[in-house]
Formats: sequence, structure tokens, C-alpha cells
Amino acid sequence: MEKSTIHFAAELATALAKIDHALIQNDSQQPELKLIIHAGTPKTGTTSLQTYLDKKQRKLRGKGILYPHNLEKLKNPHAPKHQWFEKNLVTTNLNSFLENFKNILSQVTSDTHTILLSSEGIYNYWWDFPDASKDVLSELSKLFNIELWVWFRDPIKFIESYYKQCIRNPQLDGNPCYGKNLSFADMLKIDWFARHLDYQGFVDECQMLFGENKVSVFNYEGDVVQEVIQKLGLATAHDNPTPRQNKSLNSASVKLLRTINHYNLKAKDKERLMPHLKEINTLLENYAKDALIDAESRRRVLALAHPIKF
Repeated sequence: MEKSTIHFAAELATALAKIDHALIQNDSQQPELKLIIHAGTPKTGTTSLQTYLDKKQRKLRGKGILYPHNLEKLKNPHAPKHQWFEKNLVTTNLNSFLENFKNILSQVTSDTHTILLSSEGIYNYWWDFPDASKDVLSELSKLFNIELWVWFRDPIKFIESYYKQCIRNPQLDGNPCYGKNLSFADMLKIDWFARHLDYQGFVDECQMLFGENKVSVFNYEGDVVQEVIQKLGLATAHDNPTPRQNKSLNSASVKLLRTINHYNLKAKDKERLMPHLKEINTLLENYAKDALIDAESRRRVLALAHPIKF
């Protein structure tokens, strides 16, 4: 194990030791403080879930569950998700990773028994994590009672939605798909994109890191918020279905986005265009009915997919 990983584990263990109840172990000698990592996947209601959890932080605390605030110095500290998690692992920035965990521990109180982190980027960038970063995740499993939660949807529906998200994102150095003027068929030829269909490979690797019984896999059925609040014991008899936070792009909007991507706009300029694109998307939804995935691409998706057998 690299020296930096050992330093990270030692520093975090010291920080945990300052929380009296955090290292009280049960008969199986496992840490008592639970860490739930919601790893996505993208396009399975993650934005709706994160928005809900962020708004219900006080109610969650009353149940002993911490959905932590981000560090104020982060680029977008008030975003209701924990994107620092995967960003620091992609770059193996263990100093920043440790600082963020210390920030979480500063929010733990005497009645906190569970910490919940959420970012669909954990699944997004899983295959970009170097081995050293996965060693760090293995060390985390020794310090916390980790559970990883992940939702999967039908591969065809998922990869179509993920394609739309990729072209919607601003361009990113080193990423072959974000903000590109690519058709679905062309993007499917790119390994970085296609490997997101390897559901089972992701689960297998997470089980190796955290333990076979530490990975909970769910079939996305349209309302992940209701599933999570029931699992956390927050559901009431009067809960209503959760409204979707993000509306899917139709084929006309996809074509417009590809044209916009041709000009390689700065991220801030592309963001300024998005409200207008959303309005166009709404106006054209009754007109743009052509399919995004052709028959050949559909066959290729099904051949590449390694879905979970629920």
C-alpha cells in the first residue's frame, strides 16, 4: 500500500477516535458508524433524491442520519450532492479527500449513527479511479460500516439517457464524450461510454472492496426517493410521488445540442443557453418523435450490456 494511503487511513482513524461512539465496536469487531454511499447510477432519479435529502437534513438528523453539508471552499458548496468524492478519487487527491471527511465528522453529533453520501458520479467515473484510489475505498471499509447503494435501469433506456447527459455536459479535458458533437452510434463505439453498460462488473468490484453483503442493488422503477425514505424510516402515509427534477431531451433538442457542441463553448456560456434549450425542448416535445437509437445500435447495446439479474 502506498504511503499516502496509509497516511490517509491513519489521519482519518485519529479523527474518528475523537468521536467517542464512532469506534465503539460490536461483537463482530466492525465499526459502528455506518456510511451509506449512494453511487447512482445516472438517470435513476438521483437529482430528485439529492434535492429531497438536502431539504430534509433536519428531519434526517432527528433520526440519527447525517446528510452532510459540503466544505464552503468547494466550487459549488451548496449543491445537494457530494461530487468531491469521485473528483478526489479520480485525481487521487487524498489530502482533499481527507479534508472533506474531516468536515463530515465535524458535523457528527452524539446521536448520529449513519452518514449518507450521494453522487451519481461515483458510478460515472468508477472506471477512471486508479488502483491507489480503490485502495483508499478499501481502507474506508475498515473505518466505517459501509453500505453501497446503487440503482440500475433497463440498459437501452439508461444508455439513451446517459448519451443525452454526455452531450449536455460541458467539454472536459480527458473525457472523450462530454460536450461532443457525436451521434449515439458514434459515441457507443467509444469504450469509456460503452463500459457504463457493465452493471455486473461494477457490482462485482464493489463487492470485492467492501464485502459481498455490503452492496445493495436495486431495480429503478421510477421513484427512487420513495424507496430511500422507506429504507431510512422516513415515509409517512401521506407521501406523494416525487416530481422529476430533470426532463429528458427530445430528438430535436439533441440535434440542437450537437450543433452547439460543434463550437466548443465555454462551460459558463453553455450553461447560459440551457434555459433556452429547455424551453425549446418543451415546445417541440409533440413534434420530435423520431427514435434516437437505430436498430443496429440497439442490437449493439444489448450485446455490450452486462445487466444485473434481479
